[in-house]
Amino acid sequence: MIRKFLISFIILSVAALSTTAQKAWSLEDCIAYAMENNISIKQSVLGTEYNENALKQSRLNQIPSLNADARYSYSWGRALDQTTYQFTDDQQINSISMGFSSRVNLFNGLQVRNTILKNKLDLMASYEDVEKIKNDISLNIAAAYLNILFNKELVAVTRSQLETTGQQVERTEKMVDAGKLARGNYLELEAQYAAEELNMVNAENQLSISLLNLQQLLDLPFDTAFDVEIPELPDPDADPLVIDALEVYRVAELEMPEIRSAELSKESSEKDLQIAKGARSPSLYLSANYNSGYSDIREQVVSLSDPVQVPIGITQNTLEPVITLNPQQIPTYGKYPFFEQIRDNTSAGVGLGLSVPIFNGWQVNTSISNARIALEQSNLELQSRKLALYASIQQAYADAVAALKKFNASQQALVSMEESFKYTEKKFEVGLVNTVDYNISKNQLTATQSDLLQAKYDFIFRIKILNFYKGEPITL
Repeated sequence: MIRKFLISFIILSVAALSTTAQKAWSLEDCIAYAMENNISIKQSVLGTEYNENALKQSRLNQIPSLNADARYSYSWGRALDQTTYQFTDDQQINSISMGFSSRVNLFNGLQVRNTILKNKLDLMASYEDVEKIKNDISLNIAAAYLNILFNKELVAVTRSQLETTGQQVERTEKMVDAGKLARGNYLELEAQYAAEELNMVNAENQLSISLLNLQQLLDLPFDTAFDVEIPELPDPDADPLVIDALEVYRVAELEMPEIRSAELSKESSEKDLQIAKGARSPSLYLSANYNSGYSDIREQVVSLSDPVQVPIGITQNTLEPVITLNPQQIPTYGKYPFFEQIRDNTSAGVGLGLSVPIFNGWQVNTSISNARIALEQSNLELQSRKLALYASIQQAYADAVAALKKFNASQQALVSMEESFKYTEKKFEVGLVNTVDYNISKNQLTATQSDLLQAKYDFIFRIKILNFYKGEPITL
């Protein structure tokens, strides 16, 4: 039996040494690491960047648009020369047209302005959503961290009980060998030791699982050397809670990002409704264009001949018709260069337009109706989040009160259990108490110690939640 005890002690000592090989993580270290490396937070941050782009684009939509276009065409047979607007027969035409156009909205029912305000609200809401995810992760890490501390203390209690039972096994074995006790006492104690060894293994397994859970929350690869710091956590005060759940809710309603996000989303829905109504308004816009073109069949005058008398009419009011002559110069046509055509074919214009919606398949009315529904949904979502927050605070408060009552009761019970066990242990050592009664007393002590630890850490976590809702950071 001594050999078993020594082997267990050596294994536990080696495990303890291996966990100290790596720097222990504090709760603050865990939360800070998660804020920088958590994938969910990174995904949420990318969502804010998308909304930043949407806001930037809605602001840029206020400036005039400018577009350039160019077109090349090849035609033959009877075709229209776009530069002269004359039809040609049996000719092949290579032509190029190009131009610039610009347009700016002067008024469209304030839709652009309301879109900017809506996108700004969406961006602010996405920032709050990031904070909500950070808060959730912080609370989950705090819960996992406190679970590790609880399991560590539970392992320590189980180890202490195992050592006590091991000492009793050795003492009983000696008394059996001396003929002072029946061998059945030794066998019962050895069975108790085996059961406590199993409890020890279970407690260590739970500790390993809780360490693994924290590493998974941090997105860290599994490392058996991973460990956490053990801060000094005072026992809960025996006095009743002085925290007012309603006062906590009043603060949380103003501070919690999930509430602010829902409020901003509601305001965004209101802007959506204004945008939908703006579609009923006439739109006033200003446009401008600049165009030019080229045709390879077009020619220009390269020279003029000397004046030639050209008849332009016949007078019949005399005995002999009189032919009227007019001196004219006959032009000679030649190649019309590309850049000269582009310069000479330039045309530009400015226009002011008004678009009045009359009937568009009831689309505007449908959009307005859908926007009203979305606004009502966002209003209900805000109410739902407020109710959920209040319920969470009430639950945390009720759990804290219950944990404090359980801790106080377990603490009083532990004092009695420790005294009772000491008395039973002394009676067992002199043979006045059998092994069964000794084991029952010891198991009751272990259960009370476990209940005390569970109540302590449950109370600490609930108080951390309530303080967190009051705007305090999560620390130990």
